[in-house]
Amino acid sequence: MFRVRWKRSAVNELANLWIRADSVQRQAITTASHLIDQRLQADPYAEGESRPGGRRVLLVAPLGITFRIEADGQTVSVLCVWLFRQRGQSSPGA
Repeated sequence: MFRVRWKRSAVNELANLWIRADSVQRQAITTASHLIDQRLQADPYAEGESRPGGRRVLLVAPLGITFRIEADGQTVSVLCVWLFRQRGQSSPGA
């Protein structure tokens, strides 16, 4: 099992996303962040798509993250987080 460590800047951004969200979106953000942690703890090598510099991108709606598996082979670092809109999903007020 891997240890998942969120960079302080990623934690701060996740908190900002949650604060700005409505109650439905807050639940989705909370659920997605827990699922991200579980998936990365279990097998980060099987998650996401590779990017240059040993980084990977993982999408778990409504969150996207960039992460890397550290050289110790036991730690996964979440580097940044953002919200994304799935295809076919309308924006509020549309």
